[in-house]
Amino acid sequence: MATPLTTGKPWRVILAFAVPLLIGNVVQQLYQFVDAVVVGRHLGVDSLAAVGATGSLLFLLLGFAWGLTSGFAIPIAQAYGARDDAAVRRSVAAGVILTGIASVILTIGAPLIAAPTLALLQTPPELMDEAVVFTQISFIGAGATMFFNYLSAIIRAIGDSRTPLVFLTVSCALNVGLVILMVGPLAWGVGGAALATVVAQAVSVLLCLEFVRRRLPTLHLSTQDWRVDRAELAEHLRLGLPMGFQASIIAIGTLTVQVALNTLGADAVAAYTTASRIDGLAVALLGSLGLAVSMYAAQNHGGQRPDRIRRGVVQATWMAVVVALVLGGLLIAFGVPMVRLFIGDGSDEVVELAHLMLIVNGCGYWALGVLFVLRGALQGLGHTLVPTVTGVIELVMRVGAAVVLGGIIGFTGVALSNPLAWVGAILMLVPAYVSAHRALGRMPVSPAEPTATSAIAIVGPTDGSMVVDAVFTQPVPIVRPSRRRLLKRR
Repeated sequence: MATPLTTGKPWRVILAFAVPLLIGNVVQQLYQFVDAVVVGRHLGVDSLAAVGATGSLLFLLLGFAWGLTSGFAIPIAQAYGARDDAAVRRSVAAGVILTGIASVILTIGAPLIAAPTLALLQTPPELMDEAVVFTQISFIGAGATMFFNYLSAIIRAIGDSRTPLVFLTVSCALNVGLVILMVGPLAWGVGGAALATVVAQAVSVLLCLEFVRRRLPTLHLSTQDWRVDRAELAEHLRLGLPMGFQASIIAIGTLTVQVALNTLGADAVAAYTTASRIDGLAVALLGSLGLAVSMYAAQNHGGQRPDRIRRGVVQATWMAVVVALVLGGLLIAFGVPMVRLFIGDGSDEVVELAHLMLIVNGCGYWALGVLFVLRGALQGLGHTLVPTVTGVIELVMRVGAAVVLGGIIGFTGVALSNPLAWVGAILMLVPAYVSAHRALGRMPVSPAEPTATSAIAIVGPTDGSMVVDAVFTQPVPIVRPSRRRLLKRR
C-alpha cells in the first residue's frame, strides 16, 4: 500500500517506514546466515571458506540480475500510476520476456565460466572443488532467483510492499528447513546448501504467480499483451541496465577484495565470510534507514515541502549515527560468541580474525550510517551524478585498501577496506548534501494543499554499502470536500 510521508514528525515517519524495509533486508540476510551456520557447523571451516570464496562472483552476476529486474518494474509503476491497465500489462510482458532471456543466458553461460573464474580469483586449491559445485548449482537456479525478484518488484510497483515480504519470509523458512535436511541427514554437502536456496526461491515464484492469479486481475496477460515492440523493450533495458551496472560496480570491488583474501589462505577467507554474515545484519538495518530517507525525500519533494526534507534528513542522520554506535558496540563486545555460532570448537585463528574484522567495521559504522542517509536523500531529490560517483569512489578506495594495505599488513589491511571506502564516499556526499540543503532552504513552501505521492521502493541485495534501489513517485492530487458538502453533512 502507498504510504504518505508528508505529514507527522519526520523522525517517526522515517523510522516507521524503515521497519518493513529492515525486516525484508534481514530476511534476505538470513538466507546467507543460515547457510553459513549449517555449513560451518556440519561440514567444517574449509567448506565454509569454499562457500565464502564464491560470494563475490555470485554477487557480481546475481547482483546485476537483481538490479536489472528491479529496473524493469519502473515502467510498470509509471503505467499503474497513470491508471493505464493496458500499459501495465504490456510492461509486465516486456519484463517477463527480458527476464527470461537474461535467465537463459545466466543459466547456460555462468556455470561454464565458474571454474576458470574462481581459478582467476586465486581461490585456494583446497577450496576449489566445493566452491565450483556451489557456484554452478546457484547459477543453474538463477532463473528462479531472477523471476522471484521480478515478480516481487511487480507487486511492489503497484503499491503492495507487504505481500513480497510474506513470500520472502516463507522462502527463508523453507530454505532453513531444506538446508538443514540436505546438508545434515542427506549429506549433500555444499551443493545441498545451494540447492536448498534455489528450491526455496522456486517455491516463492509459484506463490507469487498464484497470488497474481487470484488477487491481481490487472496483471492477467492476454495474447495481445505479449505483442510488445522494440521501443518498449528498449525502454525497459534503458532503466534496467544502469541499475544492474550499479550493482556490478560494487561487486567488482568485492571481487578484488576476494582475490586479496584468497592469497592469505583458507583461514582468512573463512574469517571474512563469517564476519560478513554477522556484519550484513547491521548493514541491513542502516541500509533500510537510508532507503526510507530516499522515500521520505521523494514524497516531500513532490509535495513541495523542502522544510520537512531539511528537518527529516538532519534527524535521520542523528538516528543513523546513534544506531551505528550501538551496533558497533554490540559487535565489538559480543563478536566472539556470535562468530562461534558459525564455527565450532577449535579454529581459534579464524575466530580471532573474524572478531578483528567486526571491530574494524564496528568502529566505522557511523560513516556507513551517514553515507546511507545522505545518499538516500540525494537520490530522493532526483540527484543521480553524485550518488553514482560516490559508488565509484567506494570501488577505488576498497580496491586500493585491499590490495595495498592487504599486501603490507595482511588481513587487517583487507578488513580496513570497508570503513575506508565509506569515509571516502562521505567526503563527497557531505558537501553535496550541504549544497542541496541550502538550496532547499531557498525554495518556497507550497501554501496550497500538497499532493500525495506514491513512493515505490524496489529493493535488492545488500553488500557492504551497496543497496540496489529505485525511487519512483507518482503524484496523486488530494481532493478536499467542498465547504457546501461539509455543511450538508453537519
